[in-house]
Parts: sequence; structure tokens; C-alpha cells
Amino acid sequence: MSGWLPSAALIPQLLALLLAFVLSAVIGVERERQFKSAGLRTHILVGLGSALFTLVSAFGFTSFGLPATDPGRIAAQVVTGIGFVGAGVIFVNRGNVVGLTTAASIWMTAAVGMACGAGLPLLAIAGTALHLIALGSLPTAERLIRQRAESRLVVRVDRSGEPLAVVLDRLTADGLQARVDGLRRLPDQDLELAVYIRGKQEEADRLLTDLGRIDGVVSVKAGPLRG
Repeated sequence: MSGWLPSAALIPQLLALLLAFVLSAVIGVERERQFKSAGLRTHILVGLGSALFTLVSAFGFTSFGLPATDPGRIAAQVVTGIGFVGAGVIFVNRGNVVGLTTAASIWMTAAVGMACGAGLPLLAIAGTALHLIALGSLPTAERLIRQRAESRLVVRVDRSGEPLAVVLDRLTADGLQARVDGLRRLPDQDLELAVYIRGKQEEADRLLTDLGRIDGVVSVKAGPLRG
């Protein structure tokens, strides 16, 4: 019954659980403020459970006098098991996938809890800080990147080909970057120009309208990006 007696490692173990609780709560508060389905309580339970599993894996059996085993065997299953929790917050709404960031947040919380349980408090704190930076500042960077997204246009001009020069001049206006992807003659002798453009979305929309007004341009449409 020696496993029931307090050990010298008990205080560090309790402190590890406490740190996992605090850091998981910090992550959960951010999700709670965003009104996500998995908020404060879910993240606390995930982080606390991950830390506890890691501690049990490392210390739970040696205290009974059993031979030491690989402490990563139980902890490794946390990574697999947490996937089922994360999958529960992901759903599709009208073709849009919702909940991926929250699922990743739960996965990150499990990693923070495991770091606490493994005796790596600085790593757990650093991971939490970087997690908050990613959720707090990177959305602004994402919006800036998306404002200068790349799209592919397919412009069809009449068989004379004379409008091509006007089309190419217009493609490089308004600060847009253009790269010709291909030019071919169609069976009806019209010419089809495929071009990639990079710039703000409003500039690309305006370009689409302007190209359609050029004399000799038969059609302009947005084509799929090639992988």
C-alpha cells in the first residue's frame, strides 16, 4: 500500500496539475470570448486530463513497486484520443467547414497539459503564449494576405486578335500583377487568353468588368486555380 502514501514528488506533481489548469483556462478564455462551442470548461478539462494522464504514465506504477516502463506509452494515446474530442466541434455549414480552429485549440491545449505533466513548465508557458499570439494577431495578417489573393482569368477575344494588346495593357493597371498562363486558338478561330492576376479583390472584380467592356472581347470569366 506504499502507493497510497505521500511521496517527495507529490508537491511537484500537484504544481504541474495546477499549471495545466491555469494555462488551459487561459486558452479556454480566448475561445469563450469568441463564443465557440468548446470554451473555458472544455479546454480546462482537456489540459488537466492530459497532464494527469502524463503524470500517471510517468509515476503511477512505480509507486507500487512495479518496474519502470516507457512513460510515453499512455501519454502517446492522449494524442490519438484528443482527436475524437476535436472532431466533435468540426461541422460543415452550407459548404463551409466550421470549428477547425477550435479543434486545433483543443489539440494545442492537450499538448500544453502534457508538457506540464512531463515537467516542462517553461515549454508549456511558451506554447500557450505562442498559441495566443497566433489567434490574436495572425487573423489580421490573414486578412491582409487575402486582400492580395491570386485568381485566374480566362479572356476570350475575337479571331482578329486585335483586342489582345488592349487587354494586356489593362491587366497591368491599378497595381495588379499579371502572369500569362496560356494563349490558344479555339476551333471557331477565337483566341483564348488565360492569365493569373494578383492583387486586392476589389481590383480584380473591377478588372473583370472593365475587360468585358473592351471591343472585341467575347467573354471574361474567372477560371479555377491550377494546383
